[in-house]
Amino acid sequence: MKQDIVHIALVVRDYDEAIDFYVNKLKFELIEDTYQPEQDKRWVVVSPPGSKGTTLLLAKASKPEQLDFIGHQAGGRVFLFLNTDDFWRDYQRMQSEGVHFVREAAEQEYGTVAVFEDLYGNLWDLLQLKADHPISSRLKALI
Repeated sequence: MKQDIVHIALVVRDYDEAIDFYVNKLKFELIEDTYQPEQDKRWVVVSPPGSKGTTLLLAKASKPEQLDFIGHQAGGRVFLFLNTDDFWRDYQRMQSEGVHFVREAAEQEYGTVAVFEDLYGNLWDLLQLKADHPISSRLKALI
């Protein structure tokens, strides 16, 4: 059996401001932006550069009760983990783009990590896992 998690829905306030952040500040690729007239919404998918794995579906809050979850999808914990092949390159570039880091870079037993927040306040780990980390071998298999 083979299954994949294809998308993770990220509740956003506005499609265009979310696209701007993910594409221009994080350098994600815009995979799809399709208007769905029957539901009066857009299907917006972004992905980290070079990724062959899970994508983010930028889902605009469509009900008042969804607004409360913008920026709080994980209850204040780190929500998403962005692994990179060059931590310092991406850390410095993201800082120069104005991405706000709430925890500075540190070396850990599993790799190098810093915590940043997206435009809504969701927390992310930027990390470069060590080559012997169990996830590293799984990621290499995707290439």
